[in-house]
Amino acid sequence: MSQDAPQARILIVEDEAIVSADIQDRLISYGYAIAGATGSGEKAVELARELKPDLALMDIILSGDMDGAEAARIIRQELRLPVVFLTANSDETTMFKARDTDPFGYVLKPFEDRSLRMAIEIALYKHRAEREREELIGKLQTALDQVKTLEGMLPICAWCKKVRSDEGYWMTVDQYLRSHSGIEFSHGVCPSCASTMAETRQVKKG
Repeated sequence: MSQDAPQARILIVEDEAIVSADIQDRLISYGYAIAGATGSGEKAVELARELKPDLALMDIILSGDMDGAEAARIIRQELRLPVVFLTANSDETTMFKARDTDPFGYVLKPFEDRSLRMAIEIALYKHRAEREREELIGKLQTALDQVKTLEGMLPICAWCKKVRSDEGYWMTVDQYLRSHSGIEFSHGVCPSCASTMAETRQVKKG
């Protein structure tokens, strides 16, 4: 992690106090910040909503009514936050249940520093890429919507060539295009108009 990059804030969801404390110490030594810690799935959802961490490091098997897979599902659906599962249970049923929550990675206990840190870094990178892709898609959709407003028949004055906007205002063509597409114009005079202007000046002088 770059020293210039802001600290990633991580929510730890682990119901074994000793393990949770060990994870917190490790993450701080890596340069991350602890957004919060809990051993409850219900509390994890509550803290995620309140604190908006950059990532949740979640044990799948938790005490209480809500396990880590269900907590992760809610956090992903509501907040679009990345979740990395930390678990000692690797049986197929548990893994399939966790898989359906669209996790960003897994780390099996007992874990090594390198595997834990790598899983977190990959998850943070994938999440940034996901957000950037969504922003790009949003911008492209906005641009497409703006182009679509220019399709079809435009109400244009037959005399002065101004275009009527959706609000009923009459605008020059360049004003209309600029307001609907963000296009900027550089103004000049075409050869035909330049010739007409020159002839008009000659007539006025004569």
